[in-house]
Amino acid sequence: MSFIGTGTPDPNPGWLSDDELAGIRQRLPLLYVEAVPVRVDGLGQVTEVGVLLRVGSAGTITRTIVSGRVLYGETLRDALFRHLEKDLGPMAFPQLPASPNPFSVAEYFPSPTLSQYVDERQHAVALAYVVPVTGTCDPRQDALEITWMTPAEAASDAVSAEMEGGRGALLRTAIASVGKLP
Repeated sequence: MSFIGTGTPDPNPGWLSDDELAGIRQRLPLLYVEAVPVRVDGLGQVTEVGVLLRVGSAGTITRTIVSGRVLYGETLRDALFRHLEKDLGPMAFPQLPASPNPFSVAEYFPSPTLSQYVDERQHAVALAYVVPVTGTCDPRQDALEITWMTPAEAASDAVSAEMEGGRGALLRTAIASVGKLP
């Protein structure tokens, strides 16, 4: 059990210090969830795809999707909800799937020679979901804004080129999984 400064049990033992996380990233693959926020019509057909704009790892402006680690003891559903709320704001009202089955599993490696998905920090496995949101999205944390696009626009080469780590390919896979790849 981990303790915070006063000898009190840490209320959130799933968090790691920066040093602990750096050490673990060098030794173990980490589990992530990724989500492509979408808007759907009354029949459940995807009409818009949300893509986040943020400052990338190299200080450049990039596009991305909702992404984050699954904490120790946290369910996939809870992790997915936490990261959607963190990136899109508390009024996004994500409609999580009844069964947390991802549309894809993306394996990120530090080297681009092993996979189309790259994360120079670590070896990570990400379960990827398409998640309808019904509320107002107000990006928070490191997300600068969310851009709503048609599925065809989101699947374009131009958008893919603005995404880091192969997430453009993952976005296209998401769009294909809901039958909207042009």
